[in-house]
Amino acid sequence: MIEAGDEDIEKARSALSELCEIYWYPIYAFVRRRGYSPPDAEDLTQEFFKNLLEGKDFTRADPNKGRLRSYLLGALKHFLSNASAREQAQKRGGAQTIVSLDVEWGESQLKLEPGSDHSTPEKLFDRRWALTLLNRALENVRESYAKRGKEKQFQALEKFLTWNSGEDFRQAAELLGMSESAFRVALHRLRQRYRKALKWEVVETVGSEADLDQEIAQLPSFFQ
Repeated sequence: MIEAGDEDIEKARSALSELCEIYWYPIYAFVRRRGYSPPDAEDLTQEFFKNLLEGKDFTRADPNKGRLRSYLLGALKHFLSNASAREQAQKRGGAQTIVSLDVEWGESQLKLEPGSDHSTPEKLFDRRWALTLLNRALENVRESYAKRGKEKQFQALEKFLTWNSGEDFRQAAELLGMSESAFRVALHRLRQRYRKALKWEVVETVGSEADLDQEIAQLPSFFQ
């Protein structure tokens, strides 16, 4: 996000393009939840990214204007309200590939989402955005443990990131050949690394420290 508002336009476009590759599914899911078929949603998502990256609108996603999440959602709503843009994408019968979309995976994920009666397109977008952040942070931490030959320890600690149970601590510690106190220390370190990794993911999508703190604090509300 910091680079997306850089004066170097090509550098800014490259940075925003990378973020679009990461966060394509919340966009696609929003379009699907608005009632479009999978082929139309795929075309519309590609057309949206094309307009965003090749047009001038992407320069509005700069560090002084808040959060990328809010910016993209607002831009997407505006795009879908433009009848000519919708018709162009739908009639073309296949949009230019701007971002790699795994539509088959996306459709499998949509089947797991709450029904439309209980989840608006906006709520679905925010929830999937948050899940993408959380999963990327977790995967980064997992990779750091694997590089140090501690993947087994990570697997044992992972389920305790947000849940405490003294009895399960003892059982998990025994499986690793650790004392319960050593296991608790290892878990504390994992949580610190995870919080740091999550902060790093979020900082890429906001423009200020205030936005960073607010975005992290707001994440739990997306799952309510």
